[in-house]
Amino acid sequence: MTITLRQATLDDLDILQRWDEQPHVLACDPHSDWNWHVELGREPEWREQWIAEWDGRPIGMVQIIDPAEEETHYWGNVPDHWRAIDIWIGEPNCLGRGFGTKIMRLAIERCFSNAHVEGILVDPLSNNDRAIRFYERLGFQFVEHRQFEDDHCAIYRLSRNRWIQVPASRNAS
Repeated sequence: MTITLRQATLDDLDILQRWDEQPHVLACDPHSDWNWHVELGREPEWREQWIAEWDGRPIGMVQIIDPAEEETHYWGNVPDHWRAIDIWIGEPNCLGRGFGTKIMRLAIERCFSNAHVEGILVDPLSNNDRAIRFYERLGFQFVEHRQFEDDHCAIYRLSRNRWIQVPASRNAS
């Protein structure tokens, strides 16, 4: 199974809007409007948007941001040299097959390929036990609970040192 990331473009608008309506995506991110028709046409320096493909077939989305530079300051006061990742599998028939782990590893490796990046943040909903276990298996550690507008989230972080120390069996696919 080959998983790759390619830059998201306006050509992905229909599939992203379809994924946003999937029950499993709504359950993880019920209050967000990604405003794809606008955001896919923008390329701010602080953000990367990727389509995850399995053997050339789009199956998911990854967004990597610099939370210190992101224009809405969603994350609040975050030090320089950190990243935040949003990830989801859009295709229902691709859930539970290990794709998320492979995609997340690619995203983590992309973040840490920049020698200045010290760590990564994620913010699953506090009641999303499956996502929380997923992040913990990858080495993310709980920081705090935080309210983001209508969403009660669990903030997790993965430092560069922790990623290096995570046993191969925990970050393997």
